[in-house]
Amino acid sequence: MGYTGKKVKGQNNCRGAPDLVVEILSPSNTAIEMQKKLELYRNAGVREYWVVDPENKKIHAHHFSKDTISSDIYNDTGIMPVGVFPELKIPLEQVFAE
Repeated sequence: MGYTGKKVKGQNNCRGAPDLVVEILSPSNTAIEMQKKLELYRNAGVREYWVVDPENKKIHAHHFSKDTISSDIYNDTGIMPVGVFPELKIPLEQVFAE
């Protein structure tokens, strides 16, 4: 069904949490802010949360399950698996290429 221009509760909204959230750090981000976001996404039901640090050329990948958080750090020369898409692997050299 296409958009009709009428507001119908739930029809044009996304329900639930995304499986993957990717955030790119900026110099204004604080450690406290990032910890709050980690907890917010975990509590919302996000399965995987990546924090991309372009300045240090690293990605912090946080994986959430019911009772645990596991984290991995990938640098600019590694290959990063995508937990929510097991077949997908990202060559980080391309991500951080200038």
